[in-house]
Amino acid sequence: MEDRIIAYGGQAVIEGVLMRGQKALAIAMRDPDGKIVVHKEDLARIYKSGIAKIPFVRGLILLWDALGLGMRALTISANIQTGEDEKLEGPALYLTLGFSMLLGIALFFVLPAGIGGLAEHYLGWGVWLNNLLEGLVRLGLLIGYIWAIGFMPDVARLFAYHGAEHKTINAFEAGAELTPEEVAKYPLEHARCGTAFMLTLVLLSILVFTLLGPMPIFWRLVSRILFIPVLAGMAVEYIRWTANHLDSPLVQFIIKPNLALQSLTTREPDAGMLEVSIASFNTMYQAEQELVT
Repeated sequence: MEDRIIAYGGQAVIEGVLMRGQKALAIAMRDPDGKIVVHKEDLARIYKSGIAKIPFVRGLILLWDALGLGMRALTISANIQTGEDEKLEGPALYLTLGFSMLLGIALFFVLPAGIGGLAEHYLGWGVWLNNLLEGLVRLGLLIGYIWAIGFMPDVARLFAYHGAEHKTINAFEAGAELTPEEVAKYPLEHARCGTAFMLTLVLLSILVFTLLGPMPIFWRLVSRILFIPVLAGMAVEYIRWTANHLDSPLVQFIIKPNLALQSLTTREPDAGMLEVSIASFNTMYQAEQELVT
């Protein structure tokens, strides 16, 4: 049962779901004719290396690779939907990923830090109030961004596939039969969701940046960028710890904000979406078993 709790994760892609295990991944999606198409592959060696076992370091490396897998999965799914075959891999993949991350850093870290620095300079607030303002701005931008894009029809469907992914993993971890009718009964929320990672990252930033104390605006901005890997490593370890101790009443209490935020990033899926998610999970799980034997 321990493997059921910690081994599997996934994410939604365009009209489909990616499921990742310890050794393999699968992407299931609908083609324009409505047929479920499945792509599977083994995970990179880094997932099986000693680096993947080093606390904090493993979080950074595996997070970066997971982002790359997500980008590639979106590309595969988009190609299936459009009938095109434009590959995004190698340098092109990581350049696209790097550019996207730079935009995210500028919006969610540099901009709030600048606002906090201006408040410190012009309003004369103390360190705690300045960093609290910065953290609240960062949190507001995160929630506002997720809430706003949720009104886009394509994103709403993506969020529904996200819900299907969560329900499928929850059903598997509960030992339930993986049929659309049975999986539909399970919750939309899941403790290991990437949404939980983002909220944890923001809350940790308030604590860590407050401990850094006052500094000139230039070093304030630079510190926010330099500490992102540190915060990401801490957030990953926190998510892993909570996921491994879900039986604890304390853990069940402290993860409530993370689960609540998932109400913005998930929607109730229909039966067809559940079929796609189940197909993705079953393919990944079968590949895992074959690699073990």
